[in-house]
Amino acid sequence: MKRVAAIDCGTNSIRLLVADLDPETGELKDLDRRMQIVRLGQDVDRTGRLAPEALERTFAACREYAAVIKGLGAERLRFVATSASRDAENREDFVRGVVDILGVEPEVITGDQEAEFSFTGATRELTGHPHIALPYLVVDIGGGSTEFVLGDGSVRAARSVDVGCVRMTERHLVHGGEISDPPAAGQITAIKADIAAALDRAEETVPLSEAATLVGLAGSVTTVAAIALGLDHYDPAAIHHSRISLAKVREITEDLLASTHAERAASPVMHPGRVDVIGAGALVLLSIMERIGAEEVVVSEHDILDGIAWSMV
Repeated sequence: MKRVAAIDCGTNSIRLLVADLDPETGELKDLDRRMQIVRLGQDVDRTGRLAPEALERTFAACREYAAVIKGLGAERLRFVATSASRDAENREDFVRGVVDILGVEPEVITGDQEAEFSFTGATRELTGHPHIALPYLVVDIGGGSTEFVLGDGSVRAARSVDVGCVRMTERHLVHGGEISDPPAAGQITAIKADIAAALDRAEETVPLSEAATLVGLAGSVTTVAAIALGLDHYDPAAIHHSRISLAKVREITEDLLASTHAERAASPVMHPGRVDVIGAGALVLLSIMERIGAEEVVVSEHDILDGIAWSMV
């Protein structure tokens, strides 16, 4: 068994996985898996820069993670940074801070690399499952971007597009520093138009309609699943590999877009950092399902973090 640590730093959250991996059996055993909402991508779409307060929130999480990694004695660490840090003019400030705290340089990966990690992490356990048809379309809905990966045992096609829950919220739902609560019909229409254009771009590379099984990843998808399952607390074991119907996703999306901040925050499965962006994230998922004609989504709690971990062995 190899003990490794993987960090995924995205637009909205930063996550840590410390795990023991057996390359021969394909077993991955979690020792610690945690997440913090740090909103690194705060205002990046508008300013092109990482905000000082966003950097400090991220560095505070890195300091916590450094202690966990040291305490568990991980042999290797890989830190992967995604959409927000790809886009930012001052990304060197981010790089220096991470090196100072963790001793490794964050790898600002391309969208295609991000897609490959997500595909590996999400599908390694599904291979050979008797009730899940090939090929998979793995969809990772992040804060700033969404990755589409089509494949069976390996990746056949992948594309990253700049549509995510934070980017759509900041672009269409924020006016004068305030988030529309709930959004107006015109704002929702504008988000749908952005998502539709992004799906058109994704289809230039990835034949979305060939998917036999849709696999959904990341917080927007898992939160929708938790609501659909009627959980009284966020339970990763119950959410992992659950199947949520198109009708249920549509119902939940419509409810989220019609609700107030207080109503969304009252959900027992809602992370406080997702309250303002979950409506846009759910709408991305719904739009994808409608575009490809998916009757259900298979939800995975294993994603890019697991793919990063496997890349080290």
